[in-house]
Amino acid sequence: QVLLVESGGGLVQAGGSLRLACAASGRTFSSYAMAWFRQAPGKEREFVAGISGSGSITSYGDSAKGRFTCSRDNAKNTVYLQMNSLRPEDTAVYYCAARVGGIYSNTQSYGFWGQGTQVTVSS
Repeated sequence: QVLLVESGGGLVQAGGSLRLACAASGRTFSSYAMAWFRQAPGKEREFVAGISGSGSITSYGDSAKGRFTCSRDNAKNTVYLQMNSLRPEDTAVYYCAARVGGIYSNTQSYGFWGQGTQVTVSS
């Protein structure tokens, strides 16, 4: 089992950048694929980005491609989401998730979730 804690959310103007971090507990962090999801009010939870245990494979949702970058530092048990060129439609609660094995884009594949961090992009 793993405990996940997100940080780095906040208020940013359109066109700006934020870097989210997700710190994980445990001694086997590299065995977990990690992912970022987001959920805006009234909308479904959406896959944003994922990264394999080693960090060698990344996957991005359509809304993130070309703007966001997911990375991880296994020595620090931390996964990151660098978000550039932010838009008001990126406003959402961003969640970190973990699963044993590879990357999946559906929420039900992930057994461990953080509490979420709010990202608000003003126009």
